[in-house]
Amino acid sequence: MGATQQGTAAGRLPVAFWRLWAASTLSNTADGVLKLALPLVAVQTTRSPALVAGLAVALSLPWLVVSLPVGALVDRWDRRRAVLGAQALRVLVLGALTAAVLVDGGSIAALYVAAFALGVAETLYDTAAQSLVPQLVPPGQLSRANGRLFAAEMTAGQFLGPPLAGVLAAAGAAAAFGTTAGLWVLAGLALVTLRGDFRTGDGRRAGMRAEIAEGLGFSWRQPLLRTIAVLVGVTNLALNATFAVLVLYAVGPGSAMGLTGSGLGLLLAVAAAGSVAGSFLAGPLERRIGRAWCIRLGLGTGALFMAAPAASAHPVVVGAGFLVGGAGLVVSNVMTMSLRQRITPARLLGRVNSGFRLVSWGALPLGAAAGGLLASAVGLRATFAGAAALSLAVLVLTRWTTDERMDAAEAAVAAAREPDPAG
Repeated sequence: MGATQQGTAAGRLPVAFWRLWAASTLSNTADGVLKLALPLVAVQTTRSPALVAGLAVALSLPWLVVSLPVGALVDRWDRRRAVLGAQALRVLVLGALTAAVLVDGGSIAALYVAAFALGVAETLYDTAAQSLVPQLVPPGQLSRANGRLFAAEMTAGQFLGPPLAGVLAAAGAAAAFGTTAGLWVLAGLALVTLRGDFRTGDGRRAGMRAEIAEGLGFSWRQPLLRTIAVLVGVTNLALNATFAVLVLYAVGPGSAMGLTGSGLGLLLAVAAAGSVAGSFLAGPLERRIGRAWCIRLGLGTGALFMAAPAASAHPVVVGAGFLVGGAGLVVSNVMTMSLRQRITPARLLGRVNSGFRLVSWGALPLGAAAGGLLASAVGLRATFAGAAALSLAVLVLTRWTTDERMDAAEAAVAAAREPDPAG
């Protein structure tokens, strides 16, 4: 294996982890640029709101259609090489799109094809990188490591990428896409310096369908993983029901909050700041109150995302709810992700991670549709209140996510763990 699996939460994180962290920071900055640059370039080709908005669908659709086979492939391949392959695919696709834009200005069809291909690469990158972490970090340091990765993801993707995209798009599509590709190249170079064999398993293959079924079956049979999947899925559904219609509540002279578009952007930046804070609070809170309470309090405070606009239209009140809610959700995410990495056999981690992403991302379009229908039927504030109530009601499931159950599951995995054949 590429890194030792001994150690506790004390001490420094391994150098190998920081190389992955640097790659993640660069890659998420590029993602932040791309997700704003694509629609900015699209509006130069079409003024159709549906076509422009559809680019976001094209980017996220691969999580629904290819995440399960990608998870199986990640468990077959060397995970470092899988991450590098994803970066190479991104650079090639964006290079081809840049050439098309330079030659004839591009087309909305070319943007859609590129967005879907880049979404596939993102699915591979994220699944492989998340599955690589336990091979770089001792089990006792996983919460710290995941917290640092969440901080990098939020800072780069929410604070650095979008403003940079605005500046670059003003200079032209080639500048925006070229800079994005350059950041991905730098991220790949950071990963090239990793040394070791990051394959898992014994090399035997049961077939793609059987391997996917094995990963899903493991998650279903493990009560903690099954419970966490429901918690994450329902929470994401409630969150996206809120965010799908938040702009109607927040922006415009006739809205409840009366903000401008930039005002809403600032409000969302406050939420991102809370998420960054939560990524650093996760480790200390875990040591002070335990993982079970971190999950409960994290999801409970996350309900403030929905409860704050239901209770008040004042930007300070809503912003405070977003700040605390963002911190809480990241704390719970760090706990659940680290638990998943600890109690899942290394050879199954890619498939288990992709299954969880399928649930969490699959809930997003369902939540958006529910938010739109509810808002039309009962109004915006009632929709926010209903989403908050749903996210709080699902907390009853945390009665099964106790520290004792988590400790027992980890002890069972440690006792059954066989020597890694790649070691």
